[in-house]
Amino acid sequence: MEQFDVAVIGGGPGGYVAAIRCAQLGKKTVLVENRDLGGTCLNRGCIPTKTLLHTAELYDEIRGHGKELGLAADGLAVDYAALAARKDAVVARLRRGIEGLVRGRKISLVKGSAVFTGPGTLAVTDAGVAGGRPRESAAEYAAADIIIAAGCEPSSIPVPGAELPFVLNSDAVLSLAKAPESAVIIGGGVIGVEFATLFNALGKKITIIEMLPKILTGMDDSVCAAMTKTLTKRGVEIHTGAKLLEIAEKPGTGGKAAALCRYEEGGAKKEAFGDMVIMAVGRRPVTKALALEAAGIACERGFINVDERMATGVPGVWAIGDVTGKVQLAHVASAQALVAAANIAGENAKMRYDIIPACVYTNPEIASVGLTEEAAKAAGLPLKIGAFPAAANGRSMIMNVNDGFVKIITHAETGEILGAHIMAPRATDMIGEIAALMKAEGTVEELAATIHAHPTVSEMIMEAAHDVEGLCCHKL
Repeated sequence: MEQFDVAVIGGGPGGYVAAIRCAQLGKKTVLVENRDLGGTCLNRGCIPTKTLLHTAELYDEIRGHGKELGLAADGLAVDYAALAARKDAVVARLRRGIEGLVRGRKISLVKGSAVFTGPGTLAVTDAGVAGGRPRESAAEYAAADIIIAAGCEPSSIPVPGAELPFVLNSDAVLSLAKAPESAVIIGGGVIGVEFATLFNALGKKITIIEMLPKILTGMDDSVCAAMTKTLTKRGVEIHTGAKLLEIAEKPGTGGKAAALCRYEEGGAKKEAFGDMVIMAVGRRPVTKALALEAAGIACERGFINVDERMATGVPGVWAIGDVTGKVQLAHVASAQALVAAANIAGENAKMRYDIIPACVYTNPEIASVGLTEEAAKAAGLPLKIGAFPAAANGRSMIMNVNDGFVKIITHAETGEILGAHIMAPRATDMIGEIAALMKAEGTVEELAATIHAHPTVSEMIMEAAHDVEGLCCHKL
């Protein structure tokens, strides 16, 4: 049995970061991954989705506003097979970069599936060290500390017809070499809305069926309402408060089967049609096959219980990322990785979840941090709120974007920034400014006094900060 200081299960943005940091701290580290380094985010999530969205945004902009922008683009078309190939190339290049980082830190990389055989021991089946040496039987490893970063996988819902071949989860959609002409998306959360944005921008007919009263539940109500309006204006059909009843096959043109979704909305039975159905109903942890019971690790609904130090309660066993059920975002997994590694090295690091940026790669983009207005009011906090519209921002106008805004929520007595919500071009890049100021316990007055370059979209942040006190010069 080979002995290590640290063993990490899973090579996603939590796992590989944990392995690298442990190696940086002088720990002999082994990283076990049964698929590709980079995990869901790199291979089947963040990176491939955003690669597709980038091209779709360019196509939609030129197709819809080319003449207005002075671009002659007659005959413009999307070669989806070429786009899919570029997506794969981007993913492969980034994956090679991670592999290089792991090799450069002298981390032992083992390909295979890990299961616990005790609190500090693992067996890896179907394993072979990266680069060769296939094994005929399970390899065994012991480690003083084990970090579980096994990630998550797409969920489904138990409705008749969910097993039909044209019902795809997010992994399968990202493997397509041809875009559907139409699709029904089940779920109006981040994944569903991003796929709706993608295929709508490519000129496809899209229908969203969401069980909850609004899309993007959990985000500020003003953002949800604004994005609903934007998507509807662009031709996306959105049904909220709608319960999916059944998926069936309907004969299509040319003998090709089409998808029929029967759902209930407002007490009425309705139908929606598409070439395919995209299940975007959340993700579940990958923990069943880990034999956690062999180590005495406690779970709830498959999620591993951890404290703020990322400890599981079993000495020497830690968990990070999507398996913890905290916040299923790649950057949260990476942050949790650094906390776990620091504690393994003898520090007393703790994870905070109150200042975490959340991003949705729609057009325009959405980003938020901190409390929503609804949550702040529910907490009984005295509030002052400032906002500034994208339509009044020069850079947004240049970029031909009129939808969106920046909204800043502050404590009326102290000026503390409690939350911020952006729907604007490059919102996902801009949210870091506000998150950094919140982390540093800065005030809205300091944000308002910070000179922002002109013309930029980020000026909207300064303008919204001024608006908190009713002193915005570019807004009536």
